[in-house]
Formats: sequence, C-alpha cells, structure tokens
Amino acid sequence: MKIDLFSIGPFTIHGYGLMIGLGFMIAVVFCGYRTKKLGLSEDHFTNLAICLLVFGFMGGKLLYILVNIKQFFKTPLQLLGSEGFVVYGGIIVGILSIFIYCKIKKISFLSYMDMMSMAVVITQGFGRIGCFMAGCCYGRHTDSWFGVVFPEGCLAPAGVKLIPTQLLSAAFDLAVGVFLIAITRRVKYRGAVSGYYLMLYGVGRFIIEFFRGDAERGSIGGLSTSQFISIFMIIFAAGYLYVVYKKKIPTEYVSLKTEIIL
Repeated sequence: MKIDLFSIGPFTIHGYGLMIGLGFMIAVVFCGYRTKKLGLSEDHFTNLAICLLVFGFMGGKLLYILVNIKQFFKTPLQLLGSEGFVVYGGIIVGILSIFIYCKIKKISFLSYMDMMSMAVVITQGFGRIGCFMAGCCYGRHTDSWFGVVFPEGCLAPAGVKLIPTQLLSAAFDLAVGVFLIAITRRVKYRGAVSGYYLMLYGVGRFIIEFFRGDAERGSIGGLSTSQFISIFMIIFAAGYLYVVYKKKIPTEYVSLKTEIIL
C-alpha cells in the first residue's frame, strides 16, 4: 500500500496509474481478441479503446470538478493537478464517445458497446486495486477481522482499521467482467451484455457507497453523488435493456458480412 512505487530518473511510477495501465492493456488485448472472434473489426475496437481512454478520463475529471465546484473556483490549478476522478463521469462521457464514433463510422453501436463494456469493467477492477495501493476511496472505520490498516503516506487515515471498499469494489468489478464474458455467446440480442453491465455496476456502486468513509465525494440529500447517479444509471439500464429486447437484433456476429447500424 504505497502511492509511489519507484522512480526512474525524474519519472515516478504511481501504484494507481500502474494498475489502471495494466488493466487497460489486459482488457484491450483480451477483448480485442474476442472482438475478432465475433467477426467485428479490431481496428474499430482499438480506436474506441483510445476514445474511451481519452474522453473517459476527461469526463471523470470534469465530474470531479463539478462535484467540487466551490473548491475549483478557489484553487482551480490545485484541483486540476490533483488525481481526483469520478468514475461515473468517465462512464457517461465514454458511452457518448462510443455512440458518436459508431454513428460517424456507420457501424453497430450495440455490438461495440457490448465489447467495450467488458473492457471497461476489467479496467475498473484493476483501477480499484490501484485505489487500494494509494489508499483512496477508503471505507468506514471497522473493528471487524477484515478491516485493513493503512500505513503513513497513504491517502487513507493511518493506524485505524478501515473497511477495504477498494478491494470489495475490485472483486465485484472483476466478477461482473467474468459474468459478461461468460454470457457473450449466450445472450440472444445485441446490447444485452452492455445493458447488464450498466445495471450491475449501478446496483453495486449504490451499495458499496454505504461503506465508504472518504467524505470529500459530494452529496445530494442523504445520498452521495455516486449513489444519486446510480439511481439514474439503473433506470437508464432498465430502459436500455427494454429497447434491446424489443428490437431483438440477433447476436450472430460472425454470420454477418455487413454490420447493422443501431
């Protein structure tokens, strides 16, 4: 559990950044292979992965600034230079970037959304391991046996037992990733995989927020900002799945010689 792992000259390798990068590479290689097996374009998948990396980061940072808008007006450079990031901002802007790219290229939005959902949740799982290494996104104080004590130098309070919400989130995200991979060839309609991702992530995030102990996350009423967004994410996922099962576009990717636009 250490923010900075090691330095090479003027460059410092951070645990969080390393895990995000590792997760992203694994997700792109593995899901890119599955994309090819399903008869979709590896080039489009790679381009979308880059779009998600860039615009997802921008969306996460933007939502972080909006959540901390008062502090931003006081110290804008400090907030921009911080490692603060809200995952939901990345998800929302990421989905928009996939939709716009697919519309411009006239390729199936649902097909690539399914593939990217698997890549995203795997990257998120590794990212939460990075959170654990840095000590951010920590949980509430606990006296339970599974509590974790962070050392000095981490972002979490040192010397007290905390619920390891980062590891719980990582385990959940990776379990969702395994589930999505397992059902890829079993679901009947395009878009079902990504719909399940949005639904499961929304439910999981809503629940895990109850155990978070870091207060600088914003709140709306009695809910954290992420819980508030989770409610709309779950509603959106339900509507998304309704449209998917109403359209009933088959998932027989390999048999398609041309890609249907949706």
